[in-house]
Amino acid sequence: MSSAFASRYARAFADVVASAHLNAAAMDQQLTDFLATWDGSAELRSTFENPAISANQKIAILDKLNTKMGLQKELRNLIAVLIHNDRIVHVKEVAAAYRAELEERQGIRQAEITTARELPEDERTTLLVGVGKLAGAKIQPTFKLDKSILGGTVVRIGSTVYDGSVRGRLERLKEVLVAG
Repeated sequence: MSSAFASRYARAFADVVASAHLNAAAMDQQLTDFLATWDGSAELRSTFENPAISANQKIAILDKLNTKMGLQKELRNLIAVLIHNDRIVHVKEVAAAYRAELEERQGIRQAEITTARELPEDERTTLLVGVGKLAGAKIQPTFKLDKSILGGTVVRIGSTVYDGSVRGRLERLKEVLVAG
């Protein structure tokens, strides 16, 4: 399944959550609970993935499971649609796309920040303020260490990379010297 396909389900589900004024955090927790059940039960996965079992039978199993889980009807309906459209095997990808959609709607951007050394808290805070201004959004950071960049910072937001590393500067200088 392409991520564009998962994104369509995710956008539609996010629209439902927003239009019904549902608690997005509570919905996310229920989704997490369902995914934990999904991951924890090979029997459930094989049943839902089995083409010999009809969609109606699978949805009946979902409803029986839901009596224990207490999923909100909107989440239950999303899972039922995935079952009906034979896409339940992609439930984790749809969940990830839904979470990304929510973050985007809340003005939150994921940023991967790579540094050559561990940053103290005050430097992280200052860096996050700058990255937030650069992205024009609140940043949800993931920090990584990579000593090979020698110093400075490399920031990836979506498909855009801001390379302020010493290694990056040296590579750009090399290109200028070779070309000139």
